[in-house]
Amino acid sequence: MLSRSPRPPGPEQIQIRLDEQCKVQCKLRLTAKQAKAFGERIEDEYRVTMILDNLPLAQVHWREVGGKQVKTYDRGYPVGFKTASDGSTGEGTYYVNNHVRFTILYNLDPETDLARIVGFEAEPASVAHRYKNRWDPVSPQLETCSGEHHPLEGLAVEPQPVGEGQEVIFSYDVRFKASDIRWASRWDTYLQMSESGSIHWFSVVNSLMIVLFLTGMVAMILVRTLRRDISDYNELESPQEEAEESGWKMVHGDVFRPPHAAGLLSVATGTGVQLLGMASVTMCFALLGFLSPANRGGLMTAMVLLFVLMGTAAGYTSARLFKSFGLTQWRAMTLRTALMFPGFCFAIFFVLNLLIWGQRSSGAVPFGTLIALTALWFGISVPLVFVGSYYGFKHPASEPPVRTNKIPRQVPPQPWYMAPGFSALVGGILPFGAVFIELFFILTSLWLHQVYYLFGVLFLVYVILLVTCAEITIVLCYFQLCSEDHRWWWRAFFTSGSSALYLFAYSAFYFATKLEITRVVSTFMYFGYMLMLSVGFFLLTGAVGFLSCLAFVRVIYGSVKID
Repeated sequence: MLSRSPRPPGPEQIQIRLDEQCKVQCKLRLTAKQAKAFGERIEDEYRVTMILDNLPLAQVHWREVGGKQVKTYDRGYPVGFKTASDGSTGEGTYYVNNHVRFTILYNLDPETDLARIVGFEAEPASVAHRYKNRWDPVSPQLETCSGEHHPLEGLAVEPQPVGEGQEVIFSYDVRFKASDIRWASRWDTYLQMSESGSIHWFSVVNSLMIVLFLTGMVAMILVRTLRRDISDYNELESPQEEAEESGWKMVHGDVFRPPHAAGLLSVATGTGVQLLGMASVTMCFALLGFLSPANRGGLMTAMVLLFVLMGTAAGYTSARLFKSFGLTQWRAMTLRTALMFPGFCFAIFFVLNLLIWGQRSSGAVPFGTLIALTALWFGISVPLVFVGSYYGFKHPASEPPVRTNKIPRQVPPQPWYMAPGFSALVGGILPFGAVFIELFFILTSLWLHQVYYLFGVLFLVYVILLVTCAEITIVLCYFQLCSEDHRWWWRAFFTSGSSALYLFAYSAFYFATKLEITRVVSTFMYFGYMLMLSVGFFLLTGAVGFLSCLAFVRVIYGSVKID
């Protein structure tokens, strides 16, 4: 028994390997409200979706690839269609797809005679059904749906318009078809939905070129410039010679001075580490096949649970940074780490869910699920953050390799290209450039009924993203220190984290060019979810860049001899 939405109630009855034709589901006389609802759904390009044996319903399309016709799928089928506007009213006419043929592909085991479902296809049609004499609800006889006059056999039929008082009869066919597709390969056609593997590999090659470029710059800085500088500084014989020097060593007495809003930086870095751990473990599970698209909801469930469990890493990282800055209010810091980002996401999610509730959509999250998420948050995530924070404060603070002066050193005037805002925006381009091609396919899978499955490619791009964030932050931090500007803490975080600005801007561009969303609630949903994704991306990339830069600064200042 299967159900679907927004079709009227009346689930289809399907028996394995039993073909049926022109089965009447129900008869409905549309009211003004129902006709308006159907028109709005058709205008907004709603699609009917179903699940059979964990396979999503798909409409078949054929496209030419390399001179061959390749079968691809689109998730579900449209509720109806709209004709072009006529000259009298200036408006088009809506027609509903009230007849559908289900083609169920099965693979038959010759030894056991057991059939396993390997495909679930749909072919919709709009038919203004007519029936003989009076309507018989027990065994209706349709003149427009018989062996001689079947709506899907190429015969011209009158489509079913949508309007007040229109009588709509919903019907369906069931056709079972033997297939050579093996059970293990039944998702292959679903996973080829208008995606090109060559584009994904182009994305990987593009990202690798960025990484190689940055790696060369970092190698030049570390191997050539820094080694020479450290050697020269360590061989200075007099204070006069040292005073004549300039560059990154001149700010050694201020480079480890705690920044403004040090507590907030600790919280942001800890949350970024939490997201980093969640994303990394999820990628590994998906790469190993534990989170395949066939497991509906498995990816989201794993992400939520891993985010909760990674609360320990968030608390530990925040506490270590917080203590190294010489701060003591660790309980307030721990609470902010546990509540700030999850609270931000929960607030947006709850507001969006209220809007969906107001639309009476079946996609709204039930109230019980919200309670369960809240219990998971306060019952597991918050305590784990406190556990990590406890162990982080229990360990002694890491001592900086150089002493900090009591009086801050004055920062000399900086050139325009070293301005914090400009430097951060430039630094965010390369991390975003490493992922934006793959980002297109991810957004397509989220918003355009596609299935994303290339987790191997995604894992490579993810690793390249992390390396790019680390390297671009180190390079720009080195240039900043050479300009005798010791205020690197927040700039290091924003250098790689600013890639989230480009992510959100690209999502707006994608919304304007690829999606045809006109309803206010749908627009709020899109930008609400993309805002949450962008903020999470900001924290993750910012934490990677900042921690990489912190390690770099400790290494270079620990390598020089300073009296």
